[in-house]
Amino acid sequence: MKSFMDADFLLQTDTAKTLYHEAAEHTPIFDYHNHLNPQQILDDVQMENLTQVWLGGDHYKWRAMRAMGFSEELITGKGDDYEKYLAFAKTIENSIGNPLYHWTHLELQRYFGITTPLCEATAKEIWDEANAKLQTKEFSVRNLILGQNVSYMCTTDDPVDDLHCHIALKEENFACRVMPSFRPDKAINLEKDDFTDYVQKLAEAADMDITSADDMLDALAKRLDYFIAAGCVVSDHSIEGCFYVPATSEEANAVFAKRLDGGALTEQDLGMYKGYLLVGLGRLYSERNIAMQIHIKALRNNSTRRFLALGVDTGFDSMNDFAYAPMLSALLNAMDLDDHLPKTVLYSLNPNDNPMLASMAGNFQAEGVKAKVQFGTAWWFNDHKPGMEEQMITLSSMGLLSTFVGMLTDSRSFLSFPRHEYFRRILCNIVGNWVENGEYPAHMDYLKGMIENISFNNAVNYFLK
Repeated sequence: MKSFMDADFLLQTDTAKTLYHEAAEHTPIFDYHNHLNPQQILDDVQMENLTQVWLGGDHYKWRAMRAMGFSEELITGKGDDYEKYLAFAKTIENSIGNPLYHWTHLELQRYFGITTPLCEATAKEIWDEANAKLQTKEFSVRNLILGQNVSYMCTTDDPVDDLHCHIALKEENFACRVMPSFRPDKAINLEKDDFTDYVQKLAEAADMDITSADDMLDALAKRLDYFIAAGCVVSDHSIEGCFYVPATSEEANAVFAKRLDGGALTEQDLGMYKGYLLVGLGRLYSERNIAMQIHIKALRNNSTRRFLALGVDTGFDSMNDFAYAPMLSALLNAMDLDDHLPKTVLYSLNPNDNPMLASMAGNFQAEGVKAKVQFGTAWWFNDHKPGMEEQMITLSSMGLLSTFVGMLTDSRSFLSFPRHEYFRRILCNIVGNWVENGEYPAHMDYLKGMIENISFNNAVNYFLK
């Protein structure tokens, strides 16, 4: 029996161990999509205890704690920090097979040097040992980042954000390059209740009037240029439902006017406006060498009762299952027709879409760019061991694993960076098994270079060049 999460955790073969320890283990991290708070990085915040660093904003953990039946007071409420931590410790002990179990113990090992498994019986000693370390300067937010060898990260930011944190961090040359991502969902989702209020906010940020869909694109172009000046290299879109119907400028402008006048919108209307903006934004990204991430199939805020009490991003989202392959193809084709399809990363929250996305990416590759359209890493409900294995095996079966831009954390926690290690161990194990099964030769120099590329170099070349 193997030791619990030892140095060769998840590495089943000698080849996998060599690839991980000699290639992946010490490669830097490019975390190109997360939801970390840039103000906390700028302020170099010191977390007081494990509850603050583990449970604040982490809906993965909240969902598991709710499944254990704990009160909301101990999850997102105003309960005592230690009592919240104890509830989480009890949850983790009951989380066999859940990636939270592995993530939690990787975080204890990599940040705190604690190898004792977390459970109700060991909770107090782990609390005391970790909290004592959290009080030291070595455990400030910036040092948590640098201690995990993070060289680049991209936070998620709205076009109206002033980006003062990113600008200040850039000016002081913080050792990890913290870059904003352009996330214009609120400008696209005109069916949302707050859309008209957002139009005014964007108009103020762009210092112009917005009275049409074309004005909206002009305002977003101004804000995109502002983001680029602050270091932006990537955009991000969450698209749900009908997101593309071919539309002229006049048709999109008519839908925009209808929304501002309070008219009822049809699914056709939504598709025309959203598609018109997405194609227009794709052109802007292509002209400015900004990559476009497209996240599809999140079904959000399923519990109205909890949404009204707690708001968005509190752990009540799940997978959707609508069909969209022809619509995605038409969207990508509309941008590609005049060669203005940007570098694009495609993700679906539903793993049933994996073969479709992997094959769709192959339709729109381009000369001079390795894997211009990427089948993105296992996302959200899929970033566990079988989900990552399935994504990488599907990618390698229909495309080129060697050109993959690799892992991201998609996290709000400053302790989440060992998820890159988790991914790398799974990657090395897959490749190691192929080699030892005689499916690929043991060309170790090449394979080590490929692992380093997938872990870091491909993302640098894709997003920064």
